[in-house]
Amino acid sequence: MPTELHIFAVSGIPEITPGADLGALIADALRRTGRTAEAGDVFVVAQKIVSKAEGALVRLAEVVASPLAREWAAAHGLDPHVVEVVLRESRRIVRMDRGILISETRHGFVCANAGVDTSNVAPGFVTVLPRDPDKSAEGVRARLSEAFGCPIAAIVSDTFGRPWREGLVNVALGVAGLRPLLDYRGCVDPHGRRLHATMIALADELAGAAEIVMRKTAAIPVAIVRGAAEWTGDGSGRVLMRDAGRDLFR
Repeated sequence: MPTELHIFAVSGIPEITPGADLGALIADALRRTGRTAEAGDVFVVAQKIVSKAEGALVRLAEVVASPLAREWAAAHGLDPHVVEVVLRESRRIVRMDRGILISETRHGFVCANAGVDTSNVAPGFVTVLPRDPDKSAEGVRARLSEAFGCPIAAIVSDTFGRPWREGLVNVALGVAGLRPLLDYRGCVDPHGRRLHATMIALADELAGAAEIVMRKTAAIPVAIVRGAAEWTGDGSGRVLMRDAGRDLFR
């Protein structure tokens, strides 16, 4: 039977500071909206507030820019301290061209600026990605499950660009309580053909759908996807990263 999904934003979450109990703040904000959580709900939480709660912040005044960072910044009108943080957060530079820096993070994510972000953060600071997004997602999942007395799932999401496509999309960095991939290999299509390669990135699709109601300028960093209970279970964001041996573009 076709699945029906409902997605709604959780408004009223305060400014997050290091050490904040993120799960408790989300639970309180949801209750103030008059809603509650249901078993199988998937909470999609923006990476930015996870990084803030975990203290994944860098004070730019304390960053000493390297010669490479200063040269690149001067050539493209960028802040050399921000560029230096990007270089530090990268384990591999994929491309540096026309003022755009694409790198592979220590986690294995390939994205612009290694996930370093200056938006929605106090002046003089940048956020970096959580050290372990799956652990972050599990912490939120456990806290919310306890708060509402039912099993829920959590996704820590971030906005990535896409090769060959315009526009940004939300993707899942960390996953807890959800099977992140739907594996259709071995299934048969309506014409009797067996599928050999089809795996759907469910966690990414749910993260992308949630971003529509979270928006970028509305200060709403959390959304709930309801109706996805059939896909709950063990899982992690790590399985969404393609192994280098199967990557045709490295």
